[in-house]
Amino acid sequence: MTGHSENKKSALKVHKGIEQPSSFNPNAVNHFQKTKINLLSPKDYYQGIIAGNRTVLSKAITLVESSLPKHQEIAQQIIEQCLPHSGNSIRIGITGVPGVGKSTFIESLGTYLTGKGHQLAVLAIDPSSEKTRGSILGDKTRMEKLSVDKNAFIRPSPSAGTLGGVARKTKEIIVLCEAAGFDTIIVETVGVGQSETAVHSMVDFFLLLMLAGAGDELQGIKRGIMEMADALVINKADGDNVKKARLAQLEYKNALHLFPPSESGWIPTVNTCSSLNNSGIEEVWAIVENYQELTKKNGYFQKRRQNQELKIFFESIGEKLKDNFYSNPEVKNQLVLMKNRIIDGKISSYQAGNFLLDTYYQSVKHK
Repeated sequence: MTGHSENKKSALKVHKGIEQPSSFNPNAVNHFQKTKINLLSPKDYYQGIIAGNRTVLSKAITLVESSLPKHQEIAQQIIEQCLPHSGNSIRIGITGVPGVGKSTFIESLGTYLTGKGHQLAVLAIDPSSEKTRGSILGDKTRMEKLSVDKNAFIRPSPSAGTLGGVARKTKEIIVLCEAAGFDTIIVETVGVGQSETAVHSMVDFFLLLMLAGAGDELQGIKRGIMEMADALVINKADGDNVKKARLAQLEYKNALHLFPPSESGWIPTVNTCSSLNNSGIEEVWAIVENYQELTKKNGYFQKRRQNQELKIFFESIGEKLKDNFYSNPEVKNQLVLMKNRIIDGKISSYQAGNFLLDTYYQSVKHK
């Protein structure tokens, strides 16, 4: 017995030590609860926006961007109240491949406009990571002068990895900015993929920034994007690049003649500029003003906006139906099963889709 008990003893002596602290910091929790954003009433948001209060405007935009049902409910009430005060601006979409100098161009154009007394809002769609859904949101850093300009408002927004992140929220943010008194709205696209199409459907004037000497000029951009553009501007036309920029300008002008005439009656222009030296910026703005004058006179300006509203109307119906479909409990239960059966070759994609749609309609019918 003695030997047995001795064998149970260990040479390892463990001290109890001190009690480990909680993984939660109570001070941090208290601080978070105290600094938690207090929601205002829709009327307070509306009055703050109309008064030009930037802080209230930013908070309202945060609600628009939020996916929480409570926030969306308040946001829609704010938009409804702001709608009669919107529409009094020129909406400009600016796109171009990464590295073309969009942020520098916007800052150069923006400071020129605020210098002329315009109230400018820049809505910069920042690319989100496909994996993490995170984004850099660095436009305020890139536009140092404009970010401290009292007549400018810069709002970077994550694209959330989807076109819906561009189209669904940006149009509503435009309404809020216009109600806050901004007469010029610039929407900067990610510059990749099909986000240009989404932005084109919510602006009055679409500007395509180009580079000279970056390879075959006419192969460097999609034909579809060139057809959407109301103006092509070749940026970085300074120093040794001036000659290349002028050559590219001539090539693009010749290429545009091959495109069919636009419904607006406007003939797209090709210009050069240097955002670094602020040269050609005044001419670019003159083009925007000429476009606005022509299209308002021939009725296209208003017609385009009406068509955009109808497009958003139908898209919002489709998005809502899609959300309701995938959030339906019966569909959720059958979705994984259908996916596995498709993979195993036991059912066709069309049959599985029809089955899920029938499941959805039946569940809605019996509610």
